[in-house]
Amino acid sequence: MKPNLLYTNTDHEALLSVAHNAISHGLSNGAPAAVELDSYSNSLREQAASFVTLKYAGSLRGCIGTLQAVRPLVADVNENAYSAAFHDPRFLPLSHRELSGLHISISILSSPEPIGFASEQDLLGQLRIGIDGLILEEEHHRSTFLPAVWESLPDPQSFLRQLKIKAGLHPDYWSTTLRIHRYHTEVIGRD
Repeated sequence: MKPNLLYTNTDHEALLSVAHNAISHGLSNGAPAAVELDSYSNSLREQAASFVTLKYAGSLRGCIGTLQAVRPLVADVNENAYSAAFHDPRFLPLSHRELSGLHISISILSSPEPIGFASEQDLLGQLRIGIDGLILEEEHHRSTFLPAVWESLPDPQSFLRQLKIKAGLHPDYWSTTLRIHRYHTEVIGRD
């Protein structure tokens, strides 16, 4: 069962506009546009964590976000949109010619909740396909997959194996000190 939406359509439109403005301002000025918090609804001024995902010509072009709420949502989206466009280490900075064909999606994260499990099989049995985003932590290793990743990795075992690889661990790695948190997202601007 998917969680209920927390934000209005007006909030969604405002956040997409903020993300687009952060990127277009960044192309001209080398920094995101300033955000005037008083211009936004109370819900957008509350602290929340978000990821901004950029696609160009159907391919990933950048994805940056936060896992913990550390600033107002509208400010978080502003910073993450700018960073996804210009500071994702996997890509060159966005160019002017890409802006018109850019697709922006925003994932607003719920607070992460720890998952208790006795074994890898126990953990796999608890995962909610298409709903759970996961954070994996083991000593200095950490990675996350947004719930949208289930679209390309619909098998829980493959999802977990790839999450381990992303964290720099062997896909078969297992330890009793491994920590897993789950969260869900409200997605704005999905294809």
